[in-house]
Amino acid sequence: MDLTELFKTANPVIGVVHLLPLPASARWQGDLQAVIARAEQEATAIASGGAHGLIIENFFDAPFPKSHVDPAVVSAMTLVVQRLQQLVTLPIGINVLRNDARSAMAIATCTGASFIRVNVLTGVMATDQGLIEGEAHDILRYRRELGSGVKILADVLVKHARPLGAPSLTSVVQDTIHRGLADGVILSGWATGSPPSVEDMQLARSAASDTPIFIGSGASADNISKLMPFADGVIVSSSLKRKGQIDQPIDPIRVRDFVSELSRGLLALERRDAASTPEHQPMAVG
Repeated sequence: MDLTELFKTANPVIGVVHLLPLPASARWQGDLQAVIARAEQEATAIASGGAHGLIIENFFDAPFPKSHVDPAVVSAMTLVVQRLQQLVTLPIGINVLRNDARSAMAIATCTGASFIRVNVLTGVMATDQGLIEGEAHDILRYRRELGSGVKILADVLVKHARPLGAPSLTSVVQDTIHRGLADGVILSGWATGSPPSVEDMQLARSAASDTPIFIGSGASADNISKLMPFADGVIVSSSLKRKGQIDQPIDPIRVRDFVSELSRGLLALERRDAASTPEHQPMAVG
């Protein structure tokens, strides 16, 4: 997966548009235009703040079904994507919660979106929706049937879940890439807004080799410089919202501050690496 080709940068910041409750969800308010208007505001804020991509997910539809969502959710998300494509030129991704990768692939393929996020691509996870089994075979076969070029970013040991058994992070990353054929992997903390540890990022980086790794939760202007040396990109939402509160809309100023802090951190890392190369070491005298 060539991040520079897709996002025009090797280290993309992907902002998340959390859609208000959609039709058929428990908290649906009966006004799809309000959903679209909020999504328009958030997508515009993400783009104007300097992010490199965005991902749309039915975040406020909780409680989620563990697999297949209602067709009304698919229809509503498709309408939102088409509207946002008229407003921003950023690559768009789709995440249909809790784990409806097939619907996400259908929406992305039909709208020309660039990628999807899959919470459980391989393995079995115990979640608040029950046991969720990865269906890598089904989604890869479906992508081929559609003739789709949509990329698959897959979570490893996804947040708000626990694996059955005690698999190592290294083995899960390798299985997700080599057996699940993910185009990129996502590492999160234990819950929304919780970052992965530096130690886990280091392990994932080593296991993933050349496959892109994304930070999937908990990234902020305060910690991004510590996490980013082991990642290729970051998916971020909570810290971009007004006052950092999950129920608030995206704040373009917070987006700009986050992107700026990431850029400063990457520049500092480049300078440190350059200073540590042999040609920059002081010559021995005597």
